[in-house]
Amino acid sequence: MRVIFAGSPEPAVPVLRALVASHHEVVLVVTREDRPRGRSKAPVPTPVGAVAAELGIPTLRPGSINAPESLQVLRSADAGALAVAAFGQILRDDVLDGWPCINVHYSLLPAYRGAAPVERALMDCAAHMGTTIMQMDAGLDTGPIIESVVLEVTDDDDAGSVLQKMAEASGPALVRALDAVDAGTLVAMPQTDEGSSVAAKITDADRPIDPSRPARELVGQVRALSPHIGAVLHIDGQPFKVWRTREWESPTPAGLTADSGALLLGTATNGLQILDIQPPGKGRMQIDAFLRGYRGELDLTSP
Repeated sequence: MRVIFAGSPEPAVPVLRALVASHHEVVLVVTREDRPRGRSKAPVPTPVGAVAAELGIPTLRPGSINAPESLQVLRSADAGALAVAAFGQILRDDVLDGWPCINVHYSLLPAYRGAAPVERALMDCAAHMGTTIMQMDAGLDTGPIIESVVLEVTDDDDAGSVLQKMAEASGPALVRALDAVDAGTLVAMPQTDEGSSVAAKITDADRPIDPSRPARELVGQVRALSPHIGAVLHIDGQPFKVWRTREWESPTPAGLTADSGALLLGTATNGLQILDIQPPGKGRMQIDAFLRGYRGELDLTSP
């Protein structure tokens, strides 16, 4: 079947590659506009746009996929379905009514509908995580479910590695859904609101580490914001990014304690052991290297 693929960031790339490797033909890729990056401010394509160029697939970079000129290009592709993974734009009725629109969503719907499902699930220390293939409708990730894939997530996983696992599992599941569309055998189960939740976009308010919270919750927060955003702990009045932690086995005094190469933060429950940290203006480092070179007081003071 001829398929249009819409996606933008890195987590959509394994899905696109799986689709290209299948017996379906990706005839058009739709992705976000190129954006200026770096000192030169030269336009840089999205990860999906770069892969499409590498594979020689025609690419549309619209300001809006719903614009009349975008719809004209989509219709000229003569495709049987539109596959979507982390595209970043809302599809309106003219697009949704034009093709079977099959979406990859990185949560076990109906939980964590919205912009940041992986991050919010990790922050909540969710017991189960996975990915959903769904048929899109006009709601926020409310369309009928075609397939759910539960994944094994370990304590060592952060948002980056979880997204990679989800993307790799979603590609084959998406291909199976498109096989069913092509054969006319697609079955999708309507969602209910039981167990539903909304995964709001991550903001600066989600980043500060609050020692008054339990250590387990703080571990989830750090995992959720790693490796691209970073939880923040103010030390000696400066914002330090914290990239990796684990729960200490026993309660720890309030504040920060450095002991035998370990850095511990007192919390509402057990201690929080900080394993990887990034001082302002420097790179990420393991905590033993940080402690060897740091000359501050390790006071938890805000600016």
